[in-house]
Amino acid sequence: MSELNPQQQAAVRYLDGPLLVVAGAGSGKTRVIAEKIACLIEQAGIAPRHIRALTFTNKAAREMRERVGQRLRSAQSSGLAISTFHRLGLEILRRSPELAALYPGFSLLDAEDAETLLKEVLHEGSLPNGTSPEAIKHQISLWKNDLIDPHQAECLAEDDFGRRLAACYADYERRLRAYNAVDFDDLILLPTRLFQEHPELLAEWRERIRYLLIDEYQDTNSAQYQLLRQLAGERGAFTAVGDDDQSIYAWRGARPENLGRLKNDYPQLTVIMLEQNYRSTGRILGLANALIAHNPHLFVKRLWSAHGAGQPSRVIPCRDETDEAERVVSEILHLRFAERCKLGEIAILFRGNHQARPFEQTLRAHRLLYVLSGGTSFFARTEIKDILAYLRLLANPRDDAAFLRVVNVPRREIGPQTLARLAELSRAQGFGLLAACRDPWVAA
Repeated sequence: MSELNPQQQAAVRYLDGPLLVVAGAGSGKTRVIAEKIACLIEQAGIAPRHIRALTFTNKAAREMRERVGQRLRSAQSSGLAISTFHRLGLEILRRSPELAALYPGFSLLDAEDAETLLKEVLHEGSLPNGTSPEAIKHQISLWKNDLIDPHQAECLAEDDFGRRLAACYADYERRLRAYNAVDFDDLILLPTRLFQEHPELLAEWRERIRYLLIDEYQDTNSAQYQLLRQLAGERGAFTAVGDDDQSIYAWRGARPENLGRLKNDYPQLTVIMLEQNYRSTGRILGLANALIAHNPHLFVKRLWSAHGAGQPSRVIPCRDETDEAERVVSEILHLRFAERCKLGEIAILFRGNHQARPFEQTLRAHRLLYVLSGGTSFFARTEIKDILAYLRLLANPRDDAAFLRVVNVPRREIGPQTLARLAELSRAQGFGLLAACRDPWVAA
């Protein structure tokens, strides 16, 4: 605790009610969460199994677990749950699948599998040719994130195309249930509905989770916000950490205004600001503060650093992306030969993967070695996922998610009615979809 600044210490020690920590970039929020978990266990006497820390990615969850592991012995943190929102939703559904009209062992479809299912819907639907499955899946995802079911989507439709989209949503949902499957958005939507319809189940989970810590709160959508409110209850035993200036996921349903909603829903909310930056120098933060000042703010803050002013920053105008790449590579050549910098000490940051190509071409032209980080993973390619699905079926014939992925790869003209009969037979007989294919009743 002595190594934390006063604001960080205050955030760790505050346990008297709901807390919002507005954490600027590089302000040590992950360390604060790790220290708060230790405080809850060591000082507040809350058993680790009753604490749940939530974040948005598996990578962030791993980092948080590593931080907690550095702070607590394994025996002290035994039973502590640090996970993504979707992992929590999956746990809730697996404990009570029947309440969500699911059967034990239900399948979880990834984004690509869900799009494949939507293509089947489009193949038989009435939407115009050329309608993108990706765009429809995005719209369905937005509806689910806002807790809108197919009937509500139809009521909200403003034209015939909107009504067709709602009908597509309804058909997609029917097929998911017929296949005893859910998509990633269901992992938040369905638990939220379960808690609304089954107060006894909500009471059980509130007893299980007695304190919540939520990272990157500005990226929560409406369904996630509702789920967290349900679990926290009126008591509001939670610490939410977020920053409205770092919200970049509105396009996929994130609502940074959820930070402001906390104040309305929890009038007793305490707000602590973390403004000391540990990553950057003063000039960099001056530029950042000047840019951020143009944003509409829920909470006004100003980042500062104890690292000194640092080197002056330069803004270099370029004619186009080719000129930009040439200017950047010229800077790299200067750093390499005039200042003896190693290539491994230099990084080029860009916004999207589509911007990599001009830099790669220019670096190759100057014979500069580089490593490209990001892009499409080899194991995310469609053909690789198809092969892996076949291998999963060989290893486990009851892997229904793998079966649904490859049942029409290559295309075998197996339609949704046949798959629905397979799912029905599978549930009735208690075996997987692949085994159900051998039953003559399916082909009858």
